[in-house]
This record gives sequence, C-alpha cells and structure tokens, in this order.
Amino acid sequence: MTDDQFDLLDELYFVQSFDYLKETLEWGKDRLKETLKSLIDKGWVKCYENRKAETITDVIDFEGLYNRYFYLATKAGLLAHNGR
Repeated sequence: MTDDQFDLLDELYFVQSFDYLKETLEWGKDRLKETLKSLIDKGWVKCYENRKAETITDVIDFEGLYNRYFYLATKAGLLAHNGR
C-alpha cells in the first residue's frame, strides 16, 4: 500500500464526496482520481451515485464520472489500512 492509498483510506471510513476528499487531502484531481482508481481496482474502495445510495455504482464510466461519485472503504480496505 502506498502512502497516498493509506492517506486516502484514512478519509473513507464514512461516505465522502470527491470534492470533500480533494479539499481535505489538498491533492490535485488527477492524483486523487488515480489513487481512487487503484483502490477500486484492489477492491478496497467502492463508490456510490449519492451519499444515501444503498447499492454500489457500476464504475464503467469512471473516467467521465469520477468527480460525481461518493466513496467508501470496503471491509477489505479497512483491514488493509489497519494492518499496515
């Protein structure tokens, strides 16, 4: 796990918007997008269309919609984060 992945997972114990993460971490959008994508690919983060959604969003168009999604660490992501 990279330092960026660790720092991002630290913010995803609760559902968070892309804009919140960008502001809180003070990262550029490309850095945040790439780190989110890497965590999604590992199964450590899931995304939702809105904060109250109960079903995981299909991330087929991640490149076009990443900044509209809300993100949350998965159980596997939390275990990896806490085991570091």
